[in-house]
Amino acid sequence: MAVEVHPATPARRGDVARLLNPGGGPACWCLYYRMTSGDYNRAAHEDRPAIMAERLAVSPAPGMLAYVDGEPAGWCGFGPRHEMARLGRSRTIPAVDARPVWSVVCFLVRPGHRRQGITRVLLDGVVSYARALGAAGLEAYPVDPAGERIHQTAAYVGTTALFEAAGFRRVVRSESTSARLPRWVMRLDLP
Repeated sequence: MAVEVHPATPARRGDVARLLNPGGGPACWCLYYRMTSGDYNRAAHEDRPAIMAERLAVSPAPGMLAYVDGEPAGWCGFGPRHEMARLGRSRTIPAVDARPVWSVVCFLVRPGHRRQGITRVLLDGVVSYARALGAAGLEAYPVDPAGERIHQTAAYVGTTALFEAAGFRRVVRSESTSARLPRWVMRLDLP
């Protein structure tokens, strides 16, 4: 299995759509954290692809794509924390400090490619990309399943074990949960 990762750019818009909206119906389009709750709720489902297309056209890319044997298999959404409007107003996921970190907010791996390490490859790609663009660090808000297996819908934010294996450290337990399990603010400082 050959896995490659690439930043999401306008040239990869079709692959982004295949991953974020495979059925063509209502979808998040990885905009949930990027918009205030009011703006997100007002954005019609049919407008979300165009909003994501605008994000694809700026740097840094809004996500990382994983390809298995040339086919899109996974997505990791990220971006500068100050551009994540919902995080800026969050009462449950606090800003730790004013350091200009990037936030890793979600993972999506297509059926048939799960449990093959794609999420870790995506995260490694984000770390390399952020380092290359001079990001001060990365922050994530994963769930802590305490060693138990959890459903993929609860793990879309990643797990603490995934981030710890990539060198992230736990900073503070947030007041946010996923499947009633705690989520942590985790940080990886980049030189």
